[in-house]
Amino acid sequence: MTDDASPPAPAPDDAALLGVALRAYRLKDEPRSGWVLRGVTTPESVAAHSWGTALLCLLFAGSAGVDRDRALAIAAVHDLAEAEVGDIPARAHPDDRTLSPGAKARLEADGLEQVLAGAPAAAADEVRALWRAYESDASPEARFVRDMNLVDMALQALIYQQQGRYDASRPLPSRDGHRHLDEFFVSARQRLQSDLARRLLASIEGRYRRVRDDPAG
Repeated sequence: MTDDASPPAPAPDDAALLGVALRAYRLKDEPRSGWVLRGVTTPESVAAHSWGTALLCLLFAGSAGVDRDRALAIAAVHDLAEAEVGDIPARAHPDDRTLSPGAKARLEADGLEQVLAGAPAAAADEVRALWRAYESDASPEARFVRDMNLVDMALQALIYQQQGRYDASRPLPSRDGHRHLDEFFVSARQRLQSDLARRLLASIEGRYRRVRDDPAG
């Protein structure tokens, strides 16, 4: 015999949260704009970057002495607004940026509210608080996630350099005349806050420079 009974409809709160997830899942197809600018072939998505950041948080939270669970929660939502507004590149030189930090913050705050539209109040408040913690840079966990966000970017630059995934002869206009994927490391160095992250970046950049300067090596 077969069971022809229809599956139960989701509870209202569950249905609303599925709506949030569907909007957030756009990040799986939202390419990271910095790699697009540099002409990287099939660049990673914002969601892939968020996963990389979360993995680094899992691996290094102990070394950083921060609450691992809270760091992972912050990492999971730190780019959520980009599901609505897209990924806005943070260039190394202010004059290369398309938006001021204040305008970008306002745009992304509005975008987050669009993602959370219709969510149960308690769930929306929780996600909003995590996202704002990252944006405000006001706790050890938030600062740690921000650092791992940049370390992830550097690791991805190393991978793209190793794989030759962009045309190094094609210039990317910048005020400081950066070549190859150097700007991503400059941008990371400007914003790192911890000695741990600086050590990780130095190790990654050393490998990147060896590949950049001797591709055959």
